[in-house]
Amino acid sequence: MDSAIQVEDELLQTDPIIDVDVDVNLADDRDKSNVESIMGKVFDTPRDVYTFYNRYAFLHGFGIRIHYDYKNKTTNEAYRKLYVCNKEGFKRKKASSSCGNLNKQRRELRTGCKAMLRISKGKDGKWFVDRFNDTHNHELSITPTKVMKHRSHGKFHRSLACKSLMVELSQSGLKPSQIKKAVNAMKTPYEPDVTSKQCVDILSEQRRQYKGKEFYGLIKHFQDKALVDPDQYFVVDLFDDGSPRNMFWADGRSRDAYTKFGDVLVFDVTYMTNKFKMPFSPFVGVNHHGQSILFGGALLENEKEETFQWLFEHFLKCMFNKYPSAIITDQDKAIGNAIKNVFPNTHHRYCAWHIKKHELEHLRPLVARYSDFQESYRQWVKSDTIDEFEKKWEVMRGKYNLEDNRWIAEMYNQRKHWVKAYLKDVFFAGMTTSGRSESIHSFFDGFVNSKTMLNEFVVQYDKAVESRRAVEEDEDFKTMNSKPILSSVHPIEAQLGACYTRKIFDIFQKEWIEATNNLTHETLSKCTEEIKYRVGQLNVDKDHWRFVNFRFTNQMNITCSCAKFETYGILCKHSLYVIKKRHVQTLPNFYILPRWTLNARFKVGTRGVGLDEINNDNEVSALTLWHVRANCNKAIEHAKDSPSKIRKLNNLVVKFIKDEIIQKKPDAPENASQDSCEGISQVEMMPQMSIRDPIIVTNTKGRPKNASRIKSSLEVVKKKRTCSHCKGLGHYATGCPTKKVIL
Repeated sequence: MDSAIQVEDELLQTDPIIDVDVDVNLADDRDKSNVESIMGKVFDTPRDVYTFYNRYAFLHGFGIRIHYDYKNKTTNEAYRKLYVCNKEGFKRKKASSSCGNLNKQRRELRTGCKAMLRISKGKDGKWFVDRFNDTHNHELSITPTKVMKHRSHGKFHRSLACKSLMVELSQSGLKPSQIKKAVNAMKTPYEPDVTSKQCVDILSEQRRQYKGKEFYGLIKHFQDKALVDPDQYFVVDLFDDGSPRNMFWADGRSRDAYTKFGDVLVFDVTYMTNKFKMPFSPFVGVNHHGQSILFGGALLENEKEETFQWLFEHFLKCMFNKYPSAIITDQDKAIGNAIKNVFPNTHHRYCAWHIKKHELEHLRPLVARYSDFQESYRQWVKSDTIDEFEKKWEVMRGKYNLEDNRWIAEMYNQRKHWVKAYLKDVFFAGMTTSGRSESIHSFFDGFVNSKTMLNEFVVQYDKAVESRRAVEEDEDFKTMNSKPILSSVHPIEAQLGACYTRKIFDIFQKEWIEATNNLTHETLSKCTEEIKYRVGQLNVDKDHWRFVNFRFTNQMNITCSCAKFETYGILCKHSLYVIKKRHVQTLPNFYILPRWTLNARFKVGTRGVGLDEINNDNEVSALTLWHVRANCNKAIEHAKDSPSKIRKLNNLVVKFIKDEIIQKKPDAPENASQDSCEGISQVEMMPQMSIRDPIIVTNTKGRPKNASRIKSSLEVVKKKRTCSHCKGLGHYATGCPTKKVIL
């Protein structure tokens, strides 16, 4: 029976075939005896028979199905086929239904109808009708719209064109309900509407083709990408049985972006996007427009220290051994230990949002006991200097007996990872939380979900990244094709308006306007080389004013106690106020970070880093080799259309090689280039190894279905107590007031 159903589906995937025998007119058959006109009719193939009988059924108001094939026991070839009305026979009853099982069952559709058409194969290879019954024991559908509801006639959703469209829309990130709307909007009015259930069935059928082959499809995807992107990096860690343990990848443009914006990383693992529940771990940064960008992605087996260490080591290798200056993560010990081992000089900051969430959980008893604790804690956390922070800690520890609170004591021990006073000299590009990673997660929700297959995931990842890059290029275009509206005629505002991107200039201009309109100052001290000011608003207590130091030796230098420039890379309003007061006409270049300018944009065929920035007299870095290789590829692209230029380029290369062979030393680092590219094509290094899909579903802290943040214990709705006596909420029967009154 299964083979018959499969044959029927194959028949429905093709376009309808026009009646084979043109002499047969179905309209005339209505006037003749149906049996006489169809008996003995000859067809070339069973496909033609199915098409003919299905057309006949459509005109007479019923549907058909393939019932059975009679096969030769020796050759296993079919010699007889039976087509029946779709209401033939009766539904088989399960054994559980006769044992009082009350589970909901589908309604009975079959009525035991005897209508059928049987064909047999003749000696000449043709098929002829040898039995036909046109007697039905049920009502026939009268209107065409109802006839099309029968499965054999509603074949549009099973056609090859419709299936291909559904798969393509699914790969674009649309849900079945959205695919249904799109397909129904494109079809002709003569075809029946496609349902969400039909979309789900088609997509499930398509996914079953890759069952057990998902990891192979993932490997093939990256191998194909390597042909068009030679700078792609992909590495996979395998179990002994060939199933994936961990994998990491980054394309050439992401690696190029890291050379410009890799000063700050956001790393998070609380997201699941595949049916094996392997947590997706993106490396996120901020580009020159303040937008989130992806430096690379990883799928991990678990969240242990050794797993993160493997990932960070390969990330560092991929990014030319260039260490980030800062990284933001949640408060996870395994991640923290891995960062210490792989990025020893990188500042590690805990996500401020997660810390605030834990504050609500752990500080509730202290807030309930002491009325002024919440304000004291807030002032302690916002301390401007380390000395102020330590003094307030000593006061709070004695006043509120904080030794009994383990959480706050542990947070004090880890104060260098989250307290503002300890992080004022570290650049974070304006980020304090892993919200950047969360925004990337919510963005990926439009492309992937918890049922996404591995081979589909990497394709959707690329589409999501391309979508982000399209937004970045759109912002590049808007910046290049517009001019900022200046709020003053001051040359500094014009200088930065010409340098900064549109979004960054808006941030600067807000500070500039504040400095112009709302601030005043006090002069604290003055000498030949330095002046100290206190700057703030008149309507704000002077305790909250900021200290600004202005030095004017060989070159202007200014610092502010708010440390906005050190952490954000944009001068604060307090510094700008003093700069205007001191009549400075032009800012030194080191106050205009290149990462916030339009020069940091991606340019096709070029690299954003020059040799003078990355070269080292003592050794050749991987980033230098990458840059030189890109220049060589660019030279070939420029010369490929001219035979004379190609010969000239080739002569230069050959001459260089000959000179190097003559001057070559035995101790020359021959493997430098090879080491720098190791990992890019590690899949090709194991052609004889068998690979397989993961067997065990990973159990991690990753989010199972959606991109919402992990709920704290305060956010989770607790089940209220229910009284078994009065059915009231908030108490049990032992304390029920109604029960006590009765007693």
